[in-house]
Amino acid sequence: MDITILGDGALGRVVADSARAAGHDARLIGRPADGRHDPATLRGDVVVECSRPEAVATNLAAALDGGARRFVIATTAWSDDRDLVEGLLLGRDAAAVASSNFSLGVALFGRLVDAAVDLFGHVDGFDPYLVEWHRRAKADRPSGTARDLADRIAARHPDLTTAADLEVVSVRAGASPGMHLVGFDAAGETLEIRLTARDRTAYAAGILAAAEWLVRVPRPAGLHPFAPIVDELLARRPIAA
Repeated sequence: MDITILGDGALGRVVADSARAAGHDARLIGRPADGRHDPATLRGDVVVECSRPEAVATNLAAALDGGARRFVIATTAWSDDRDLVEGLLLGRDAAAVASSNFSLGVALFGRLVDAAVDLFGHVDGFDPYLVEWHRRAKADRPSGTARDLADRIAARHPDLTTAADLEVVSVRAGASPGMHLVGFDAAGETLEIRLTARDRTAYAAGILAAAEWLVRVPRPAGLHPFAPIVDELLARRPIAA
């Protein structure tokens, strides 16, 4: 694939390195001095958005003006612009895969959390909670992944009306790329399930899988979740984490 990556921070650099290692042609583009990309430079089979939340809509608009029609949105905390982004995609017959986290492990972790809530949510005395830890410089708290997990827990737990009813703790310290822990605590025992990211290569693998999914066959215009790509990966034997 010919891939353009917007955002030359830690995630963008890992995606570029992983894409090149897989034999793809990858261009990594940082933020222009005037704040807007030249549409003529945003070419390729897929544009991967790894920049900042406030830049997602303007970056996609510029890429659409340049002729791009397939996107992977790996930036988080841009949900306030979701309707605007989807309108841009639908208006140009373009498709994007968007997720707060493209790690296969995180995707499967979410399904484990669903199963755990189904079990412990129907046992009196077990209180659910969520803890997430990211690097000191991460701006959003809780993280996009933590918000998604909180929404999943609240949607299935009979004692929670919304995610705001769940105890969520965010830690910002050191250089951790990401840890998410979901627990259920009762008077005599505690159960915890935890996923810890050691580096960002797991995110890059999922981003490239999403890009390949977009390129393989034409996809309907608009925003697509990561779940269909996860289902396809699970159907493969063997599967690489």
